[in-house]
Amino acid sequence: MSEFVVGALLHFQGPGGIYGPSCQAVTELAVAELNATGGILGRPVRAELLDAGLPGPALRHQLGRALDGGRIHALTGWHTSAVRNAVVPLVQRRVPYVYPAAYEGAETRPGLYVTGEVPSAQLFPAIARLRTEVGARRWYVVGDDYAWPRRTAEVLARQVADLGVEFVGGRFLPEQGATPAQLAAVLDELERSSAHGVLVLMVGQNGVRFNRAFARRGLHERTVRLSTLMEENMLMGSGGGATTNLFSAGGWFRSLATGEALDLVGRYLAHHGHGAPAVGAAAEACYEGIFALRTIVERAGSPSVAATDRTVDGLEYEGPRGRMLFRGNHAEQRLYLARADGYDFDLLAEL
Repeated sequence: MSEFVVGALLHFQGPGGIYGPSCQAVTELAVAELNATGGILGRPVRAELLDAGLPGPALRHQLGRALDGGRIHALTGWHTSAVRNAVVPLVQRRVPYVYPAAYEGAETRPGLYVTGEVPSAQLFPAIARLRTEVGARRWYVVGDDYAWPRRTAEVLARQVADLGVEFVGGRFLPEQGATPAQLAAVLDELERSSAHGVLVLMVGQNGVRFNRAFARRGLHERTVRLSTLMEENMLMGSGGGATTNLFSAGGWFRSLATGEALDLVGRYLAHHGHGAPAVGAAAEACYEGIFALRTIVERAGSPSVAATDRTVDGLEYEGPRGRMLFRGNHAEQRLYLARADGYDFDLLAEL
């Protein structure tokens, strides 16, 4: 029987490369579990790894060859919105595409399904809670310079005014990494703004470098930070001393004490051993993407039908985040606010 090949588009270089090893390890677990339970449409599943950290032309060439050669039957994996926007024209209406990363929202293109978080559900209630509990009314935004950070900041700036919260400044830095001088200039401006909080919309190693520079200024002792991509590998890269007053909002944390979350961590360690990369939010999103993909394709009856649908409204499945329910082409889910505690997170509240 022929294989069902899932293209796993993951970052193995660049700022997002910090997520790559754990994303690959979780993808391997998900494929093994799919194959133990019948695969997809009764076909054994194999993942073909694609490097989302490649320069745009090289990535499009690699993915285009895989599609033209019929080597992949669906696409998923954790990668940035910049990568998603670059590859959609190649993928659209050819194979189903499940995008599992937190992103800026408003994605409605046919054949593209989203299981990641969006700002209105993820960040707005987190900012509201920090406004109430720590008095963070003035916020500064620092982000990478591409669609997700810019659009997220635009959406939130309109929403948070109703909370008595304002954005008092912001800077977007090169996506492939800021220079020390650029980081220093941002921190100078941030200090002058007298912000109570910093919304950190940075990917992987960029966020790590910002955390370190932020702590060297002593800002971590008096200014809160809120992020959505700040997962366990980034905490380790930042160093425990740099994570004071650092909050994260999202649908999954390794310390989440639900049966579904604990089961995933247990199965992951059983499959890979205790020396495996830390499973964080980006890696867990890859697992969600693969199981959502199976649910969507099997409901459609074929990958070609799933590649042209606009909605899977009402479709649901159970994953490590619990019950996932699609409204249109977006999956609704439980979301949480957590506070960094050294190299892990303490869960504070469901949002």
